[in-house]
Amino acid sequence: MKLKPCVFLDRDGVLNEERGEYTYRLEDFKISPGVKDSLVKMKDAGYLLVVITNQAGIAKGIYTEKDVMDCHNYLQNEIGNLIDDIYISPHHPVTTESLLRKPDSLMIEKAIAKHKIDPAQSWLIGDSERDVRAAHKAGVKAILLSKDKLTEYTFYHASSISQAVEQFIVR
Repeated sequence: MKLKPCVFLDRDGVLNEERGEYTYRLEDFKISPGVKDSLVKMKDAGYLLVVITNQAGIAKGIYTEKDVMDCHNYLQNEIGNLIDDIYISPHHPVTTESLLRKPDSLMIEKAIAKHKIDPAQSWLIGDSERDVRAAHKAGVKAILLSKDKLTEYTFYHASSISQAVEQFIVR
């Protein structure tokens, strides 16, 4: 069986605009510029697209998993259902420890097993050190979206999802 390439995508700060606080209401969920075109390019290049997102507000009782899925469903409707799967870690260390929560890599590993993904052909696009650390643990290349903050785990860097896709994934 041939393994598939995948692009794992963090949600807040990659697919939707980072607000600096929890984004769980549809009226606050703003899709980042270039997302739809970038996702289309990756799908056309043969990549699976899987969202990998920490949602600590669930553990803290601020919002529900349904709120997260409402935002995801809105995103899917706006982009033409391009995302193949979503993994959510509803945990936070103040309430529940979990290997699902990035910087651990269990969400990525579960997706790799379920979808028969080849980590060596795959990427993760994230906007924090915990994203790139999770990718590193799972053997997936990571692109950090940041204007200035690089980490010891950052080998690839871009300022936007569009630049990440054009410069590293679909050349």
